[in-house]
Amino acid sequence: MPAVFLKDRALLLISGAEAQSFLQNLITTDIISLAPDQARPGALLTPQGKILFDFMIWPDGDGYTIETDTGQRDGLLKRLAMYKLRAAVTLTPRGEEGVTVSWGEDAEGVRDSQGVRDSRFAKAGVTLIRRPGKHGDGAEALYDALRISHGIVTSGPDFALQDAFPHDVLMDFNGGLSFRKGCYVGQEVVSRMHHRGTARRRVVTVSAATALPETGTEITAAGKPVGTLGSVDGDHGLAIVRIDRAGAAMAAGTPLLAGQTPVSLVLPEWSGLVFPTSADEASA
Repeated sequence: MPAVFLKDRALLLISGAEAQSFLQNLITTDIISLAPDQARPGALLTPQGKILFDFMIWPDGDGYTIETDTGQRDGLLKRLAMYKLRAAVTLTPRGEEGVTVSWGEDAEGVRDSQGVRDSRFAKAGVTLIRRPGKHGDGAEALYDALRISHGIVTSGPDFALQDAFPHDVLMDFNGGLSFRKGCYVGQEVVSRMHHRGTARRRVVTVSAATALPETGTEITAAGKPVGTLGSVDGDHGLAIVRIDRAGAAMAAGTPLLAGQTPVSLVLPEWSGLVFPTSADEASA
């Protein structure tokens, strides 16, 4: 069973009598329905509906733990404090540094020892457990290869904060975006996208017969941009692409290129999405 320590992850504890209502009215995730041993993705959006901060969140005592990128922690803490006002909520960094992720046949035993199940991987049929602190020394590349193979993105290599909508990174399918819990920051925009079916950019897995070019390489069809290559693991990678443009190119037999490298694109099976064959057929 791999156990990989992700050193660049940081933890915040949001506790207090009003922690649940405070977060429920602020972030994209429906935390009321969270099981005690479940971690879901989430985001704090801009008023325009784009992802300002992304994270994992799970129940912790009378509150919740948020796991985010180390580079986002201070900014997220400051933004949460701005919304706090007089709410009976305490916002504190947790003492642990980093997070260990474990998966494979022994992962259930790890979950019994204060681990939480990552709902994104569960959607893809993989039991992956997240635990605060260092509990293993597996190569981080193993985790990257796993998430790439299952179409699970992370901010930084795969998308830029304040540039992507939750739909772009499949949060409407992985449990990170609620359309039933009521208002939160940016809710009107993402709800409108969802109900009008206007989401066009989606996560795909990318494969090639040779090694893929570097992260940030443009993917094109007939010289026109389709998307941008994100995380890369040899001849496999992730990208966020315009599925209407990619679908039309594939239907017409037009080669898709990452730089000069011919590539194939596949939508994650767990999303249930298919490529449209024309712009009019693109849907969420």
